[in-house]
Amino acid sequence: MDFLTQCRSVVGAGHVLEAAADMAPFLTDWRGRFTGRALAVLRPGSVEEVAALVRACAEHRVALVPQGGNTGLVLGSVPDASGAQVVLSLARLNSVRQVDPVNRTMTVDAGCILQQIQQAAAAADCLFPLSLAAEGSCTIGGNLSTNAGGTAVLRYGNTRELCLGLEVVTPQGEIWSGLRGLRKDNTGYDLRDLFIGAEGTLGIITGAVLKLYPQPKASITALAALPSPVHAQQLLVLMQDHCGSSLTGFELMSRYCLELVAQQFPQLAQPFGEPHAQYVLLELSSSESEAHAVGLLERSIGAALERHVIGDAVVATSVSQSARLWQLREHIPLAQAKAGKNIKHDISLPVSRIADFIAVTAPQLEAAFPGCQLVCFGHLGDGNLHFNVAPPAGISNEDFLANQEQVNRLVHDSVVAFGGSISAEHGIGALKLDELAHYKSAVELNMMRAIKAALDPLGIMNPGKIL
Repeated sequence: MDFLTQCRSVVGAGHVLEAAADMAPFLTDWRGRFTGRALAVLRPGSVEEVAALVRACAEHRVALVPQGGNTGLVLGSVPDASGAQVVLSLARLNSVRQVDPVNRTMTVDAGCILQQIQQAAAAADCLFPLSLAAEGSCTIGGNLSTNAGGTAVLRYGNTRELCLGLEVVTPQGEIWSGLRGLRKDNTGYDLRDLFIGAEGTLGIITGAVLKLYPQPKASITALAALPSPVHAQQLLVLMQDHCGSSLTGFELMSRYCLELVAQQFPQLAQPFGEPHAQYVLLELSSSESEAHAVGLLERSIGAALERHVIGDAVVATSVSQSARLWQLREHIPLAQAKAGKNIKHDISLPVSRIADFIAVTAPQLEAAFPGCQLVCFGHLGDGNLHFNVAPPAGISNEDFLANQEQVNRLVHDSVVAFGGSISAEHGIGALKLDELAHYKSAVELNMMRAIKAALDPLGIMNPGKIL
């Protein structure tokens, strides 16, 4: 039996896509920068079918690319240009298997859309706190495979911290069921953490046990205007001292970010009459009451004003006002896309070094590429910046993107000098292979290769990604 005939016998001919038009949505990355080729797109409908397809891939030495919502940003979920790989879509594995409000857990298929999981948790009067711009289309399997971050990492952690157990199909086509809703389990190596963040290179996540939290009684949002990133760091410390774990969001945005949003989306109201150098969007959640959250926020903002940490602030007094403030933050990537191409950097730094990093790196970029525009925003509370560089006025996107290697080297050298990481939440995929090889130590890379070789000796799991 040839390979594709074997696949059809597992999932049915209707779920083995071979026509170019049928495969097209699975072959191009989220940003539209690269389109690969595939032998076929396979759409299993159960964990057992995933395992059978993987066994077929191993038998015929066919490499496979696991794919969830295909919303990744580093070319990790699309095949290469060879046409010899298959895409294995988890989209049909989309059931919420169980919600346990007493244990505060939810067991789900890997193909569940993140928003679906949020809604299922809310229906049980619980909260699943992972929140991303792509939450209407990304899947939890992809979130786990990339250890996705988002806007609530400050309070709840990355996706890794929100997962208690996994179900995984190994490169040999075996099913490892680690779907245990335990917060304590010291019985050997933590296999779960091997697969989270591995981008499908060690196995295929097919299910997960997720942590749930009590729904907050109230959430309050404010936008603060500040003179510098140093003041933003000071505001973060002040808010943490005053509010503790009630502080659930702390997003930094430069003046140019909001100017870009105003240019591309003029219908979004700008909250301040005069521009400021930096802005912080912060969110407080209270388990007590709205009055408690409002009082806590007002006292904290008052203290920040008295100490001249901030120059002005707007506090949302309704859900709709809060949504409008968050729209300013959420529309920054959309405004960038409408304005043209830019060179993106998803970096992390110790929170205490962020202001110094910006103060040093921004002038270096200006000196090397006069007139370039810095789109600097991100999750300051957990040390994650999106440090994107747009072309100077009058320079075409293509001409500026020709400098990508030099821009990346300048930014990433500075990141490493300040004790940071070249990838905070997007992963490595195929896009950052060379950068990882440049900055990771030989010891780290050799340990990673040893793990890959031990678990996937045939090298069929998402080859060409990470390593």
